[in-house]
Amino acid sequence: MLSPRPSGTGTAERGPSGSTGSFSSSVASVADKLRAIELLASVRYGRLAMSMRALPFLAVARHLVIEGRVVLRMHRGLGFHESCDGSVVAYGADNFNSPAPGGVEDLWSVQFTGPAEIVHLASDQRKRFGAGPAEVNGEHFDPVYLRLDPHLAHMHTLTFDASP
Repeated sequence: MLSPRPSGTGTAERGPSGSTGSFSSSVASVADKLRAIELLASVRYGRLAMSMRALPFLAVARHLVIEGRVVLRMHRGLGFHESCDGSVVAYGADNFNSPAPGGVEDLWSVQFTGPAEIVHLASDQRKRFGAGPAEVNGEHFDPVYLRLDPHLAHMHTLTFDASP
């Protein structure tokens, strides 16, 4: 179960605060919202957009969809998670780097926007992320987790015609 970072009195357990269909979105339909989540789950990494010292910044993160939320794993040593905690962020992923041979597979991009919070995951949820990198910028990888509660979802597709 996801739980927010500990406060002065300990860690409070947190369950889903809404249904998995609670996205308010520019995506046209509930089916499209579910497709955006499905597409996100089909790749392992994406880009987190945040503000650091009032400037826009992008960072790579590993993600999973847990309880209808996007959960990110990042390296604690970079400190990006601290800029995100309690802020509205955007997270996006795509399949632009892995189209099917021949270039006939549709390309897609999804983006989710909402508040982020540092969370502590149960061990079974941490295991779902798989092995992390051994090092990040020469430092031992020290994972930290953020939960993004998507309020907006965007999906874009590029469709290719198979005819010449």
